[in-house]
Amino acid sequence: MHTRVSVPHILLAWYGMWWSLLAIAPFDRKDWALENALALAVVGTLIATHRRFCFSSLSYVLITLFMSLHAVGAHYTYAEVPLGFWLENVLSLSRNPFDRIVHFAFGFLLVYPLKELLMRTGRVDGFWSVYLPVSGILAQSGFFELVEAFVAQIVNPDLGAAYLGTQGDEWDAQKDMAAAFAGAALMTALRPLFPNTLSEPAERPE
Repeated sequence: MHTRVSVPHILLAWYGMWWSLLAIAPFDRKDWALENALALAVVGTLIATHRRFCFSSLSYVLITLFMSLHAVGAHYTYAEVPLGFWLENVLSLSRNPFDRIVHFAFGFLLVYPLKELLMRTGRVDGFWSVYLPVSGILAQSGFFELVEAFVAQIVNPDLGAAYLGTQGDEWDAQKDMAAAFAGAALMTALRPLFPNTLSEPAERPE
């Protein structure tokens, strides 16, 4: 029986190839494994639940963009990404900014899928459809900072510096959360420019 290729199929194939490429000779294999544990859990959850809840094509694109950025950070460790060093030199920054960029992207790229999830499953609308996704991104950002601290200090203290990527900044966690919040707020402000896909799920894979 012929199976029609859908947007989720294409995006999953892209991410699989991109992830596999970046799995080759990462900068620090143990840090790479820690960084990818949650990422693979997210991908697995999306695959396992897609028949019960299928996001819009736009949401899947945004999720894939974020996961692709995360794969780059996991390969190099966030503090050692070459693009970040280039930006550091060009902009005369005091540190590699790639991790901050990804935290901003976490808010910017994932607040839309979160909004879609809340609107379609919780019937959230009006003010709450704006407030809850942004606050949810901020809450998840804080939660991940706690998870990272737990992993770094308890599970594998030797990987703490590489995994957290603080680069000597004692306020790194707070700045990461602020970056995620700023990204979510910006995407929310730009939301009227996007087509109305929040009530239309993506084409379901067969």
